[in-house]
Amino acid sequence: MGASSVARRIFGRADPQKWAWWQLPPVLRCYVGIVVLTYLGFAAYAASRTTWHAADVAKYLPLLACGIVAAAAKPGKAYQKGGMVRDFLTAWTLPVAIVLPPVYAMVTPIPLQMVTQARVHRGAVYRRAFTAAAIAQSYGIASLVFRTFPSSFAGASIGTGSHALTWVLAVAVAEIIGGRGHHFLLLGAIRLSDSTVRVRDLILDRKTWQADLAESDLGIVITVAVGVNVVLALVAVPMVLLIRRFMMHEQLLAQARTDSKTGLLNSATWETEAANEVVRAIRTRSPLSVALIDIDHFKAVNDTHGHLVGDTVLRAVTDAIQEHLRSYDRAGRFGGEEFVVLLPHARQTDAINIAERLRTRIAAMAIPVDESVPDGKHVRLTVSVGVAALDEHTKELNDLMAAADAALYQAKQSGRNRTCALQVGAPADLRDGAPAVAAPQSASPTPAG
Repeated sequence: MGASSVARRIFGRADPQKWAWWQLPPVLRCYVGIVVLTYLGFAAYAASRTTWHAADVAKYLPLLACGIVAAAAKPGKAYQKGGMVRDFLTAWTLPVAIVLPPVYAMVTPIPLQMVTQARVHRGAVYRRAFTAAAIAQSYGIASLVFRTFPSSFAGASIGTGSHALTWVLAVAVAEIIGGRGHHFLLLGAIRLSDSTVRVRDLILDRKTWQADLAESDLGIVITVAVGVNVVLALVAVPMVLLIRRFMMHEQLLAQARTDSKTGLLNSATWETEAANEVVRAIRTRSPLSVALIDIDHFKAVNDTHGHLVGDTVLRAVTDAIQEHLRSYDRAGRFGGEEFVVLLPHARQTDAINIAERLRTRIAAMAIPVDESVPDGKHVRLTVSVGVAALDEHTKELNDLMAAADAALYQAKQSGRNRTCALQVGAPADLRDGAPAVAAPQSASPTPAG
């Protein structure tokens, strides 16, 4: 049974009728197919026109090996925005396009994308194929353009003096053609997949320019080193990894600050930022409130539909929270199904109004169990909210959180699907009997509809 199950999965993936490519919109499907087919035709023609030499293969293999090592060692995408990824793999395609016949540059992206798929990040196969085809075509053309320069300007190898400068200039022209060319093809696919995407935002962003410049500069520097001696490509591998790590610093910092499932601040980051806000509010005598939000009966969702649907529910609640927050509010996830929101410049009444709008919005949501089934089952939820506002008794964040937690407990005990508020300095016995500031009729969520 196990062997036959594995075999069915393998042959199922090999069946062209089951490729994810068929699920694309018709225009996008045609665009992807045309780019890949054009590449295959171009590569076949280039191969037929190539005179194969053992010396070229011996020069190509070290370059390919360096590219594979860099691809396998990369911890993730150096920079990504709107589907455009800069992972510095083209830095290894450019030297191949310059020092070897065009067909080698048209082959190089295939193993690099295969290593990325297997070792780094598994994505849709048609996307890998399209990306490889786009890069291969662009750098194949760049290789041809480089060879149109006279030998006195460029030529097969780097010279000295002014020839070295003109050779590097020709390499830079080839990089512009290859780099911008494949970005142009990728932008076409992104635009066809989402008509709301603004291409200008993808190519004119400051970080995008920095990533593009770093990627292009690396390719040119490696090409110059390889032009002197192909063995120098080994020296370039650590340089690529270090620069990519530097480019990833901001991305890694954001990952360290946020919760992976929801994108909200994680508990440690939220507590640090909230504590600073409380100190500032006390010093300036500014109002400030905290709201603790807990999904009612969330365990029933996981037990009924599984944790994948539970994750979908968490993301839906996260989206609702972010829609109702101001730009300077801070939302975090405190684990499980509990969220916390810091509301600077919000008195208790303001915080209750925000919490009530959020609670009503979540109660009205119908979250699909399976998004691929338009009229399938859906999950309905409610949340309970505890609110506490800063007052003269508050000295630190812990006081505010204790009051919000007590208010949340009261909301749960009062029937759920409601917002309760509590004064920070209220004694424990009064907290247990604190009135619900907003107490709609209790309604338990239905796990599926």
